[in-house]
Amino acid sequence: MFHDSTMIMALIAGTGIALACGLVGFFLVLRAQVFTGDALSHVAFTGSLAALAFGIDLRVGLFAGCVLIAVLFGALGRRGRADDVVIGNVFAWVLGLGVFFMTLYTTNQSGSGSAGGNQTVAVLFGSILGLSHSMTVVAVAIGLTVSLAMLLIARPLLFATLDETVAAARGVPVRFLSYAFLVLIGITAGEASQAVGSMLLLGLLAAPAGTALLLTDRPFVGMAISAGLGVLDIWAGLTFSYFLPKAPPSFWIMSVAAATYAIAMGYSRLRARSARALPSAATA
Repeated sequence: MFHDSTMIMALIAGTGIALACGLVGFFLVLRAQVFTGDALSHVAFTGSLAALAFGIDLRVGLFAGCVLIAVLFGALGRRGRADDVVIGNVFAWVLGLGVFFMTLYTTNQSGSGSAGGNQTVAVLFGSILGLSHSMTVVAVAIGLTVSLAMLLIARPLLFATLDETVAAARGVPVRFLSYAFLVLIGITAGEASQAVGSMLLLGLLAAPAGTALLLTDRPFVGMAISAGLGVLDIWAGLTFSYFLPKAPPSFWIMSVAAATYAIAMGYSRLRARSARALPSAATA
């Protein structure tokens, strides 16, 4: 496995993507903005279709769409945080645009070949084993940049997340942090779609973070666990896909993420049950 150059590039790129998803996803779940991540996962597909329809690089539409819609969410929300009604309406509009661009693409001469169709399928379901050397470098660079940015804003963003009003009163730039976080979500969504595809992107953002929040109440420990679990999901999923190649890597990655979350859920419930039983035993 470690002598396969394709697998090596997938592991390296996946590590950078997973770190970004773990850190961004932790705050995504903590701030109850999971619906935002779900919407942006579909924006990734619409943006890529727009790029193909107009004959430009697919990744331009992918990243531009995710970042622009993320900023739009902030502009339409209070202090940079849109509510579910706003997100739902933009979500529906984006899906409509996706249908429009798909119609343009399929009726255009550029859509007559198989290359564009393969690119579309890759955006939908991921193509981490098809990354070139240059794409791997870009994935790692983006992953590390997003991770560093999240670490830099983690403390004030945590303050703004837990008590927005008090944070604003203490001079924390709440609105700026919300916009910055939304942009980071957009960038991460655009890049992570290469690993698991836009259809499964939400799982990579939410599952490691949800698992971390079940395991600890300490936010910075939770961030580390979330990032670590994201890397574990990618590596374990790629390992399964290498030895059991009948299923695609995105399936295995999401399966490992879901299984890890289920185990953490069971452990959390057992721990809560044991905590409730201790006072009863002491009283008896």
